[in-house]
Amino acid sequence: MQTDKDEAIMTEPRIRESSAADLDAIDSLYPAAFPDEDLLPLVHELLNAPGVALSLVATIDTRVAGHAMFTKCGVNGTGISAALLGPLAVAPDRQRQGVGRAIVHAGLELLRGAGVTLVCVLGDPAYYKRLGFVAESAVKPPFALPAEWEGAWQSQCLGETRPEGGGKLAVPRPWREPSLWSP
Repeated sequence: MQTDKDEAIMTEPRIRESSAADLDAIDSLYPAAFPDEDLLPLVHELLNAPGVALSLVATIDTRVAGHAMFTKCGVNGTGISAALLGPLAVAPDRQRQGVGRAIVHAGLELLRGAGVTLVCVLGDPAYYKRLGFVAESAVKPPFALPAEWEGAWQSQCLGETRPEGGGKLAVPRPWREPSLWSP
């Protein structure tokens, strides 16, 4: 016998670029997923900066179940085309059902098609390792990270070979707030 929970797990999310019609759902999603963090100012700033970030939503039965931002970046002193993944949020009732994985993989494919060769993320190593990310040492984050976050700075190469060179990730203004890079 199939339960409602089984049906929810079997439903594949539909991934698409977000629109203005999704803003209320996005505004509800982040406080539900991260009750102890206020990520909405960053999300709004990224959404209101045309051409700075790719904003994707995952929908299930027309309801927004997840959201992710991929910010266009560079690496100082190199020609590396990079992006920064984050924030990423999945509705609490849809977590552990593949929504986050689906939205990240869709974003990586879109970035690959746009010529991005490296995607960085600051997040839980156990989670992002499952998505293909590895600890990053050549490309440094824009601000020094606390020691307890060792291993949280990660990347994924989108090309056949890892881009050569290192340096500091060059981020646009919304990401230049030091508090985003510390506990």
